[in-house]
Amino acid sequence: MAHGFTVDAARALTGPEWLAARRVAAAERLVDAPWPTAGENLWRFSPIERFDPQRYRPERTPPPQWHGLDPSLASKGVVVGGFGDLDDGRFRDLLGSVAAASEDVFTVLHDAFLTDGAFVHVPAGVVVDAPIVVEHGAGTEGTAVFPHTLVVIEEGAEATVLERVVSDDATRLVVPVVELVIGDGANLRYASVQQHGSGTWQVALQRAHLGRDATLRASAVALGGDYARLRSEARLEGEGADSDLLAVYFGDGEQTLDFRTLQDHAAPRTRSNLLFKGAVEERARSVYSGLIHIRPKAQRSDAFQTNRNLVLTEGAGAESIPNLEIEANDVRCSHASTVGPIDEEQLYYLETRGVPPAEAERLIVLGFFDDVFDRLAVPALVEPLRAEVDQKVGRLSSGA
Repeated sequence: MAHGFTVDAARALTGPEWLAARRVAAAERLVDAPWPTAGENLWRFSPIERFDPQRYRPERTPPPQWHGLDPSLASKGVVVGGFGDLDDGRFRDLLGSVAAASEDVFTVLHDAFLTDGAFVHVPAGVVVDAPIVVEHGAGTEGTAVFPHTLVVIEEGAEATVLERVVSDDATRLVVPVVELVIGDGANLRYASVQQHGSGTWQVALQRAHLGRDATLRASAVALGGDYARLRSEARLEGEGADSDLLAVYFGDGEQTLDFRTLQDHAAPRTRSNLLFKGAVEERARSVYSGLIHIRPKAQRSDAFQTNRNLVLTEGAGAESIPNLEIEANDVRCSHASTVGPIDEEQLYYLETRGVPPAEAERLIVLGFFDDVFDRLAVPALVEPLRAEVDQKVGRLSSGA
């Protein structure tokens, strides 16, 4: 299939020599890499048959924007910047190393046209109290862009990172990669928010590697896009590592919101907990497929996985497929999933107490999300997110 994602196109992008060499090597691998098809299990229930690489042309990805860093933190070695700050060979070697452990054709495509990204480094023992906010641009009509974020939290350090990507209704492809490296005893709170326009296709990977006694609290908020896919993965590499993965999503119109998750326990006494909650209305669809993998060395691990879905109107739909792969014999694991409409008994209860039907539905939907709202990695997201969900439910009730 002819398209613009060629070796020559990758070579034409400007930037430092070390990154240019990396791009060309990935572009050469992309030549023989097959695009996914609807027949592959990894793309089951997705509209991947509609993906046409000829619709997009690679463009230099807009550099990320971030809030200014407190000078006192900079003096402690904290770095919040772009790839120009990857002046330490160790960090250059880390770039792509986490994503490479879960490679697919889109991560190869990402590497082939990667021009810049966000780099966050918190040295050992340093605590950053205020959230580090990173905002990514999404390019122009007909383009493909490749936002990248590398977060390195060293031993005993602590930080909060909030990422946002917003786009208008133009046709575009956005392929983000987020790599989270969390050292021994470190603590990272991470949240991502995507509010794409109706013409955006997103295929994203967010992957974390956790050291001994490390903690990750990761939240994803997905509200936009034509098709928006997120792979959210955590590999618990060190004994005692602890990971929470949460997501809130709400689809309307013709949207498809697609989530594939992995809780990968590779060490003993590790813990993971996942809670993904979403609602769909009109003709929107959601897809959830998750795997808990307990490896042979991960004895005495705990892993829990929950996916709940509200289907608010006829014509909308949700798929939920939880999976377990357990190779150790002393573990605790469970998974649960539900797909269904608003509970008629709850609706009846509110209506018999004088609450109008539209208001009753709104209250039930907001209540459905309350437990995940309360656990978001960045509490400042709760009220804006609640307002966004309220607005979507209100449009449905009013027939707008």
